[in-house]
Amino acid sequence: MNIGFDIDDTLINLREHAFHIYNTKLGKQVDIALFHQLKRVEIHELFGLNDEQGHHLWNSLVEEIYFSDCPAFEGAIEFVNRLEREGHAIFYITSRPKQYCQKTRNWLKEKGFPVVDRQFYCGMKDHEKVEIIKKLELDVYFDDKPAVLETLKSSNIHVYVKNQSYNEQVLFPRVYEWNNFQLF
Repeated sequence: MNIGFDIDDTLINLREHAFHIYNTKLGKQVDIALFHQLKRVEIHELFGLNDEQGHHLWNSLVEEIYFSDCPAFEGAIEFVNRLEREGHAIFYITSRPKQYCQKTRNWLKEKGFPVVDRQFYCGMKDHEKVEIIKKLELDVYFDDKPAVLETLKSSNIHVYVKNQSYNEQVLFPRVYEWNNFQLF
């Protein structure tokens, strides 16, 4: 099968990683329980920032957020490697900006994810991401973002949502933990 994965907040715990960086950089002690209750992807409101300030802060810290010690979700690396060993083609489709594509691909490899360069797609907007997902004729796709997931409802792709507090309204089968997760 052709199996596709979003990266951020699907395979790796990027938002929570950024949350801890924000606490440190801003000298705050925002409770992690508040993070786990957020109903939107963006985290800046927890730190008293408006959208413009939050966008600026994210952009000023993006390399540290993307490429420091951001952890994979427990079991994610093992799950993807198991799928590859079973003979499935693994595709990564991420909306990370183009200037971070090569570094992201290398970072994933260093973390232990199986990456085939020609099966790595990066640097697109959400609507372009959906077109790539459909063009690849994926059998299975995993993502966390409601805006992407909702556009795949009418496709023939078996879609899974990586459970997050901001995507509870999305009605697809959920991945709560990667450990022992089974397709279908």
